[in-house]
Amino acid sequence: MGTVYEKYMAHPIDKGLLGLEYGDITEPYFCYPVNAKPIGLEGCILYCFLPEYGETVFACNPETCAEQNVYPLAANFEDFIRLILACGTVNPVEQIVWMSKNQFNEHIANERKNYTGEQKAAVKMLQDGLGLLPMDDPFEYVKSIQKDFDGSEIQYSDEYYDVTGIENPKGERAPEKTLCEFEPVVIVVHKKDDEK
Repeated sequence: MGTVYEKYMAHPIDKGLLGLEYGDITEPYFCYPVNAKPIGLEGCILYCFLPEYGETVFACNPETCAEQNVYPLAANFEDFIRLILACGTVNPVEQIVWMSKNQFNEHIANERKNYTGEQKAAVKMLQDGLGLLPMDDPFEYVKSIQKDFDGSEIQYSDEYYDVTGIENPKGERAPEKTLCEFEPVVIVVHKKDDEK
């Protein structure tokens, strides 16, 4: 995680302006890996490190538009910050997983129209404080990290396998349970005598 991460954590900017609200995972979603080391949260999306993948930064999204809930965004924290500097917040970076280049360009153009003065100032302070330059081509960088990514080492909870229906590699199956059971409803139709 190194010094860039430590400098970032010590930096006085409001990290929520970047979409990285800091906090512990108090109520984990089904897709959060059991050993995730949080960097920040954007709503239900967790940005984190996973020990088995070293310094790679991941997004964990229970409401993903992609085929997976957990996917890499950057090879290391420095690149992650450079992506945010290029995009203004973490949101466009996280969205790349399911977007085409044109969709990404449209999304980032719309995002930039809505950035507040506070957000712009936070990005500038972060860039100056860490001495980093924005990533040249965020879309291509993230797509290259995600291409052929092997997520087999990600440690999910049993709940993940229950929710997704994916076979649990531990060979454990959760007991079958009825989610809801209702009393049978009987509908009786009466005809009027003159409707024969």
